[in-house]
Amino acid sequence: MQSSKPALIQDAASAHVRPPVSMAQPARRITSEALLQQGREVEIEHSGKIYRLRVTQLNKLILTA
Repeated sequence: MQSSKPALIQDAASAHVRPPVSMAQPARRITSEALLQQGREVEIEHSGKIYRLRVTQLNKLILTA
């Protein structure tokens, strides 16, 4: 017999319980214009590492470490 309650997913790395993706809030959306602020490149620091987000000549975004 299956329960009608949604299953919870255990995140082994942090030992936090979170709802399944289908119940999660939608991701925030930020325009590239707002992020780049009229530039063509921005550096993003994440977990002590620097990433570079830039606009290519074909107007595509590329993220590099």
